[in-house]
Amino acid sequence: MNFRLPLSRHPARVSNLTARIAAALWIMLLAAGCATPGGGGLVVQSGETRAQNLASAGNAEAAAAAYIGLAAEAVGTERDRLSLLAVEQWLIAGDYGRANSAYAGIAQPPPAENAALERSVRARFLLLDEQPEQALALLETLGAQPLPTSRRLAVQALRAEAYIANGEAARGVEIMRQREAWLQNDDDIRRNRELLWQSLSLSPAEVLRNSAGGVLDPETRGWLSLAALASATGQQGVGWSNGAYRWRERNPEHPAVSLLSGLPETGETLLAYPRQIGLLLPLSGRDALIGSAIQNGFFGAYYANAGGLDDRQGVRVYDINAEGGAAAAYDSAVMDGAEFVVGPVRRSDVTELANNSLVPVPVLTLNYLSDQTVAPPGLFQFALAPEDEAVSAAERAIADGYTRAVALVPNSPWGRRLLTSFTAQFEALGGQLLDTRTYASGNPDFSGAIEDLMALSGSVRRYQRLRANIGGPLQFDPRRRQDVQFVFLAADAATGRLIKSQLKFHYSGELPVYSTSLIYAMDGRSDSDLNGVRFADAPWLIAPQHWIAHLPDSFAEYFPQEKRFARLHAMGFDAYQLIGNLFSQRSVENNVLEGASGELYVDVDGRVHRRLAWAEFRDGKPVALPAPNTEPDVDELEDSVIDTGEMREWNRRNPEPERESPRRPRDRGSD
Repeated sequence: MNFRLPLSRHPARVSNLTARIAAALWIMLLAAGCATPGGGGLVVQSGETRAQNLASAGNAEAAAAAYIGLAAEAVGTERDRLSLLAVEQWLIAGDYGRANSAYAGIAQPPPAENAALERSVRARFLLLDEQPEQALALLETLGAQPLPTSRRLAVQALRAEAYIANGEAARGVEIMRQREAWLQNDDDIRRNRELLWQSLSLSPAEVLRNSAGGVLDPETRGWLSLAALASATGQQGVGWSNGAYRWRERNPEHPAVSLLSGLPETGETLLAYPRQIGLLLPLSGRDALIGSAIQNGFFGAYYANAGGLDDRQGVRVYDINAEGGAAAAYDSAVMDGAEFVVGPVRRSDVTELANNSLVPVPVLTLNYLSDQTVAPPGLFQFALAPEDEAVSAAERAIADGYTRAVALVPNSPWGRRLLTSFTAQFEALGGQLLDTRTYASGNPDFSGAIEDLMALSGSVRRYQRLRANIGGPLQFDPRRRQDVQFVFLAADAATGRLIKSQLKFHYSGELPVYSTSLIYAMDGRSDSDLNGVRFADAPWLIAPQHWIAHLPDSFAEYFPQEKRFARLHAMGFDAYQLIGNLFSQRSVENNVLEGASGELYVDVDGRVHRRLAWAEFRDGKPVALPAPNTEPDVDELEDSVIDTGEMREWNRRNPEPERESPRRPRDRGSD
């Protein structure tokens, strides 16, 4: 049930829906060869051919570097044209800092030969600034001008995107259908349909459903209804699987059918899902808020998927405490006809269930068994395990280019578990943990641990010996060890604020700090003392995927008493999403489910693990971080211009802003 249409991942650097659509569309547009240089009669030289090839291959950063390298060797209008092409590529790559910087150096107003390209780029900036009406006005002026075919096709795609972003999805579909008539071969037609799909499926489901309701043309209505289903479900889970299968049955000749090639020819196995689910949670007693938060997240996913099911599933909720324990609650659910069970939450209840039941009906527990307890067949385990976050920290640090670390963790079982998980993954990836210190929880003074960890104590002792030998005072600034590249810190928010400040006091404030979600308390206090700390957390809190982007705010509004349990909302949401795969024995062991609590995968023991999103505290607030950049292999690029002296000089003169969210200018001038 994990087939999916082509869909771009959420680029964390972009925080709005229009920008998410933009990145996906521009990559596909360039791959289709539509964003070729403007201006007629120019002879494309070998360097520009390489840049075009890099763009077509999806290497946007390398293509931008190639174009800007060529621009550094050009003059006048040709320099501006190449710079505009570089801006296009940086926008595709999500590097808005360099795009803005390069755009600022382009002559305004542009000469006639660069006008179409410049206005296209300006329209892109407007779309990213969530100003689709202004972008449409700019693009309409282009539509009335004679343009080369390649640029006209690019403008048409931008117009369609702008209409969809403006809530006029049906008009966007019509434009892309008209655009298809201009295309010459099957590959270009296929890319055009994929381009339309990318834009539609990233739009709000409610907007798409409303648009479909007012459309008479069956092909346009088919695009909108399928995209509404994809947007509501994220193309995941039983709701998407069943809904997409039924859509194809009703629309066998629709152009989008070719995008559904992952569907089986028959629906016998595809449509298998539990007709009744038992949800075992603590809804009374001291853990009632925990159970309530998970229940609310679970039903959020249920209602998002219900439209794609043949019949509504029955969900019966059982209060563990009222039922007399986990095993009793499980037995009640089975006797009532449950075909799949979710819960319990407490580890002691999970252990009780595993030890006292044969698990005739499959169950997804919401905590892990202890390592000493063997899970019976049919028992799957899902937990918001801090060990996964420590593993994610190791992977992120390596991806960011850091291979030498020190660690500071509490002297507790939790701290030791995190340290073990971090160390194992970090060293497996080639990193070296240079040193470790523990601290006592509740003690606000961490000087001793930090001084030992950073070898400041040795520096002080050397100073004392030297002063004794000389017999007089010396000017002295302690010097920390220089071999460490970053600190792995396991701490809650209150402790982390103190430790980060004391690291700065002890000459180590410039070192990057990587941590886990516990450091983000959501307690209403300013996190300015944590500025610069990077931490792993659920996408729900940091950078929710477009199909759930509206849910965190809605849950905060309707369930304000559960604000500090927002991660449990994400867990409940994902628990429902996992059911379809696990019930049909199509586990996600070899696949990834893009969940609200992380990217989920199942190991051979039936444990669900998470890969986390990443954020950094800036100005006292968490800011989503993009996925680490994957630099192109220079050897594979042969003699491309990405490493020229001109490019290095351009970078020196136009450094990317540090520790600031990229700024996208709203006013790009008039025509």
